[in-house]
Amino acid sequence: MEYKVKHWAVACTFAVFGILGSANAIAERFIVGAQNLSYFPHYDFESDVDKGVGWAILEAFSDVSGHEFIYVDLPIRRLQMELMKGNVDFVYPDNDRWYNGITKTKDKSFSLPLTHAVTGTIVKKKKAGKGLTAIKNLAMPLGFTPVNWQERVNNGDTLLTSVKDVPQGFALLQQEKVDALDLEYHVAQYSTATLPQYDDVTLDLTLPHNEVSFCISTLAHQGIIDELNGFITSNPELIKEIRARYAITPLSELFDTLVSEQQLAPNEVWTKSMPSAE
Repeated sequence: MEYKVKHWAVACTFAVFGILGSANAIAERFIVGAQNLSYFPHYDFESDVDKGVGWAILEAFSDVSGHEFIYVDLPIRRLQMELMKGNVDFVYPDNDRWYNGITKTKDKSFSLPLTHAVTGTIVKKKKAGKGLTAIKNLAMPLGFTPVNWQERVNNGDTLLTSVKDVPQGFALLQQEKVDALDLEYHVAQYSTATLPQYDDVTLDLTLPHNEVSFCISTLAHQGIIDELNGFITSNPELIKEIRARYAITPLSELFDTLVSEQQLAPNEVWTKSMPSAE
């Protein structure tokens, strides 16, 4: 299979706005443990050119603070273990609502969101709008947790198929070996732009979807988190510019377009309070 590569260039120079919380902070070097999954435009830490929007914001912070971040991509299930062992200083992405069974949220410090992900369920356009009960087999990247699907998975109503990467998930969806793909909206948009054979898909609003913050976390470096948060709050226009460069759009701005495309009535849109079966 031949992939058409689309370059999402990030400017090398960032304007500096505002002042960091601590003018006397000492520049240090830190290791960031990151998911070893190509999930662009959010992240792709195996790339030598552009590692995604979260990386771009951290690099902008690095330019101002003098701190150096070295990125180590690891299997998703190893990230928290390496953080606990002290082999990495930070984990990205992370969220204080995610449960991992290794580290405890109360022990960690979390940054403000570097970006927001629109997680959802991708289906072929011709099969959109059929609701939860139509999804008998769901593909999902290995290591991810099917939070909104857990009840149906536990009950045997929906089978879960783990995929090693996003292209494999799209291939299974195209071949109709699965009914849907649990995937972030912007990742799906980027993937269909670079893999045009899979462009007949949409994020189905009758199926589980929500907006999730991607933060960076640590067990031992609260001070750096405070500095980063100060940088984010002091530079809203710069953060907005970086996110726009990667075409990251909030769910609130996508919602009306998707509802119109899928010709949905308000009561047909999935919410967490909807029953899992008819």
